Amino acid sequence: MRADNQSLLGVPPKDFILLGVSGRPWLELPLFLVLLVSYILAMLGNIAIILVSRLDPQLHSPMYFFLSHLSFLDLCYTTTTVPQMLVNLGSSRKTISYGGCTVQYAVFHWLGCTECIVLAAMALDRYVAICEPLHYALIMHRPLCKQLMAMAWLSGFGNSLVQVVLTVQLPFCGRQVLDNFFCEVPAMIKLSCANTTVNDTTLAVLVAFFVLVPLALILLSYGFIARAVLQIQSSKARHKAVGTCSSHLAVVSLFYLPAIYMYLQPPASYSQEQGKFISLFYSIITPTLNPFIYTLRNKDVKGALRKLLTKLWHLCRK
Repeated sequence: MRADNQSLLGVPPKDFILLGVSGRPWLELPLFLVLLVSYILAMLGNIAIILVSRLDPQLHSPMYFFLSHLSFLDLCYTTTTVPQMLVNLGSSRKTISYGGCTVQYAVFHWLGCTECIVLAAMALDRYVAICEPLHYALIMHRPLCKQLMAMAWLSGFGNSLVQVVLTVQLPFCGRQVLDNFFCEVPAMIKLSCANTTVNDTTLAVLVAFFVLVPLALILLSYGFIARAVLQIQSSKARHKAVGTCSSHLAVVSLFYLPAIYMYLQPPASYSQEQGKFISLFYSIITPTLNPFIYTLRNKDVKGALRKLLTKLWHLCRK
């Protein structure tokens, strides 16, 4: 009765219960170990990418400037969600405060929209490098790169702010159980007991803009890149061009395919059971794989990492 009275007064619940895999308790320990190992690998891999991009003079180019921002995004992505998931999986109390939940879905949405634009900026960089190599330094100058990243972070924040303002106004009528591993906007909208047409429409329109417009630019860039690569006479130069682009394409696929499934399907067909595991994939698996994709297929990054590890080894021996 008290919960009903509070909901009528518009008072939000004090906390939410995150079900995760509570219905399959035998999965909790294996999932805890997978998340812990993935989180450690994601932290180490992305910190390493940021360090070598900053410390190695050979990597002071727009490509690695954007890559360092992508790695920082992935660090924030995992840190926003994984520690809370580990705490919940390791205890019987699987809750998150209302304020903590709001911060979590706000930051998560901000980072997701920002990453869409960062990936588009990286595609633009590859287009200029391959299709306009003589004008590369003139076009992709440092101020432009900084402006693109500022636009990415600020527009992502603006989109997140709109979603947060709309979501915090939703009543939950005493409902506190989120069938998810962490808080995110679609799950919050689904939990609400009010008419969520405005929220659903706003989310669909803004996410479509932030997902489909950058994706269209990426595909357009790679269409021009493919045409330019086919015209390269040297097989060595062609292989190098394909190698630098394949890493970015792999990262784009890992990020966009789950995001499109998660955010661009009609609300009526949204499956919470499938959605929470897809959320788990792009919140931890994708950020963990990204640094390895770029490291394994990039000789410059591998060389820079080797030099960094050698320096650290000599420092430890002193």
